[in-house]
Amino acid sequence: MSILSTDISKAVAILNAEELVAIPTETVYGLAGNIFSEKAIKSIFETKKRPFFNPLIVHIPSVEVLTTIASYIPAKAKLLADVFWPGPLTLVLPKNSTIPDIITAGKDTVAVRIPNHPMALELLNHLDFPLAAPSANPFGSISPTTAQHVNDYFKEDIKMVLDGGACQRGIESTIIGFEGEEPVIYRLGSTSIEEIENVVGSIQIKNKKDIAPNAPGMLDRHYAPSTQTILVDDLSKAVEEHSNKRIGVLAINKSLEHDAIAFQIVLSESTDLQEAASKLYDALHQLDKQDLDIIITERFPDFGLGKSINDRLQRATVNK
Repeated sequence: MSILSTDISKAVAILNAEELVAIPTETVYGLAGNIFSEKAIKSIFETKKRPFFNPLIVHIPSVEVLTTIASYIPAKAKLLADVFWPGPLTLVLPKNSTIPDIITAGKDTVAVRIPNHPMALELLNHLDFPLAAPSANPFGSISPTTAQHVNDYFKEDIKMVLDGGACQRGIESTIIGFEGEEPVIYRLGSTSIEEIENVVGSIQIKNKKDIAPNAPGMLDRHYAPSTQTILVDDLSKAVEEHSNKRIGVLAINKSLEHDAIAFQIVLSESTDLQEAASKLYDALHQLDKQDLDIIITERFPDFGLGKSINDRLQRATVNK
């Protein structure tokens, strides 16, 4: 059974009835519900099997709505919003008292962003409430970047996936919190550190916290295939070491010849980091379906989006 549809009015009706719709964004598909409906928000956590200590991101249609979500907006947060919204940047700000604690895992801060996807923005503009929309996947598993990924996960559990095509950016938004007036990166993502530092200057990264995380995506193991996955610097050496197994390879820019390789994906022959990021999760979904003993992934150059891709691959692998 397929629950895929492009009917925004149908999505509006389902969300108004306090039920869930999976929605497209430029990063990944989100499992969306009304932030003011306890029924909808509990359903998000239960459907994903997501722990309640892990906060959700609030999605809004315009920067004008931000003052209804946040009680205080630091100057550098305004600057970042001006430059990057709509887009793959989430700001963690002091919350208004109207924001339910279940959204923020009991914290006094709330994560918020404006997605840069025409269908998501049209949907948000047709609703009287913002949407919470964590990635539309079971907690800890590979994030979905196509409507079909979501359908494969949740076709028995939700009524609709709003099909907006393949996600352009392919990995989650970068999340920035504030210590006083100064921004701090809580999650690496589709907006690179270099782009952010061009706007606000040097910025610290504090992106690992397994207990009471400040933001989504900080847990050590996340975004993971069910197949054992390792991240390596030297693909050839790793393939040789595991040559008695049925191997899948996720390579940066060139394929590898070896009899033990059963399935292989090259993310970008030109080493275009944006192209690689947009294909990353879909490649992991494909590899995870190949009945492999092991998936060997290649570490990216550690700058720009390469740093964000490496973050996702590290959390998906067992060789911490």
